[in-house]
Amino acid sequence: MEMLLEAWNTVKDLFVTLSQSQYRGVMLSVTTIATLLLIKAILTRPIKAYVYKRALKEANADNFMLTWTFVWIIIIVIFGVISLSGSIQTLGISAGFLGMVIGWSLQAPVTGVAAWLMLILKRPFRIGQRVIIAGIKGDVEDITLTHVILNQVGGTVAGEERSGRGILIPNAILFSQTITNYTFDVEYILSEVPVRITFQSDWDEAEKILVDAAKQVTADTIKITGEEPFIRAELFDAGVLMRLRYKTTPEDYAENVSDIVKIIHRAFGENDNVEFCYPHSEVLYSLKNPPPGATSDEVPTDLSTPSQGGEIR
Repeated sequence: MEMLLEAWNTVKDLFVTLSQSQYRGVMLSVTTIATLLLIKAILTRPIKAYVYKRALKEANADNFMLTWTFVWIIIIVIFGVISLSGSIQTLGISAGFLGMVIGWSLQAPVTGVAAWLMLILKRPFRIGQRVIIAGIKGDVEDITLTHVILNQVGGTVAGEERSGRGILIPNAILFSQTITNYTFDVEYILSEVPVRITFQSDWDEAEKILVDAAKQVTADTIKITGEEPFIRAELFDAGVLMRLRYKTTPEDYAENVSDIVKIIHRAFGENDNVEFCYPHSEVLYSLKNPPPGATSDEVPTDLSTPSQGGEIR
């Protein structure tokens, strides 16, 4: 405690001497520059170690440190010149005004760099992962100090395949946008192929066909995850909706769906006990209840034309 008190008294005496000296402007400028250089040196070492350790690419860390040095040079030069006035009060007012101007004029760039620091600190996504940012879906190609670069998924095509278009998203908007990461904790996502079958179809055979198709296509994924495909079913007006669910990677999503659908379509065509449910109409003829007053001779024998007592559904 005594050492701190002595240091404080020394600094106070120094400022008193500066205020009374005819060279107080030069001395205040030198003191200000030395103080800022000391602060920069103290802060640079831990920040540099942290940035190079967490940065996804070394080039991004290099760019950040160059920006860090450039900003400090500007600050030191400005405050060194202002300090030549010899007034500590002027120096304080100028520091506040300069901070306000910089914060207002460089709001977007500063926010972008802050967002980049947030990305390397929290790592909500990494290069190569599939994300949705600001409603745009894509695979992360690069994360720079100012932008996140995506290889767009969809866009010119439907589904979960890359279009090849590059999308640059400013880092500054990351603080205000919802970010969806397809594989935040795990590499595989749950995918689904819905299949509608008729009420008359054999449930067990339909389920076996669907599950076997998914097992055939995603055999490697099943070995890694240990999770096999399964069925979730629900009723609707015309039949049964069977939802085939299985694990896959975002990159293989579209190809797996196509392969599974091909196998299911072929298997249903070769099996008489299962049938796809699709919108259609059937005409049923009933000879049990002819129209009132009609005799058996009047009942039409040509069943290609609906009779008066025919029923359409």
